[in-house]
Amino acid sequence: MSEQQTLHREQSRFNMIEQQIRTWEVLDPVVLDLLKKLPREDFVPSQYEGLAFADLEIPLGEGQLMLSPKIEGRILQALAIKKTDKVLEIGTGAGYLTALMALQAKHVDSLELNNKLSAAAGKRIAAQKIKNVSLKVADGLSISNVSYDVIVLTGSLPVYPLEIERQLAIGGRMFVVVGDAPAMEAVLVTRVSADAVRRDNLFETCLPALTNAPQPSRFSF
Repeated sequence: MSEQQTLHREQSRFNMIEQQIRTWEVLDPVVLDLLKKLPREDFVPSQYEGLAFADLEIPLGEGQLMLSPKIEGRILQALAIKKTDKVLEIGTGAGYLTALMALQAKHVDSLELNNKLSAAAGKRIAAQKIKNVSLKVADGLSISNVSYDVIVLTGSLPVYPLEIERQLAIGGRMFVVVGDAPAMEAVLVTRVSADAVRRDNLFETCLPALTNAPQPSRFSF
């Protein structure tokens, strides 16, 4: 890569952080530093590399999309991941958010239904020499008995996931987008005790639904 191309890329990264992410109320210096250091362009499909810093969802193939930079920033800021945290990600996608969380956490378990996406994400994460990630081809909406300090769902659900909420350890946080298009709400869930959680609405957005997302009951009269 020429010096001019390198300068252009770094300017584009700077513009993404200053014009998209900061203006969307992501001001945590730890998060901004992560977004500056981890090369987002290395996680997008090669044909879309020129769009790596654009304010949009990038197609990953297999009918899936990469989250926009500002959503990724808000997720990281809301969760405030610590070095002791065990993280569950439902929907690996490109692996970029997976890698960002791994740089903050003790370990990340990331589940992805599509084996091609999971394999591609694994190669990208390995190229960054990030080793505290376990990738698995599985339906993340299938409930396990493992508890986590942080849970992230990278697609939306029409119905609030009570079963997944139960996997949160005390003090744990979950990011989930709930609702039907065009009105969906990003929610931060915090477990405050063994039998109580707090739910804070963060912002309105619209994300594609997770595959196999449970559907609400439809009554007919």
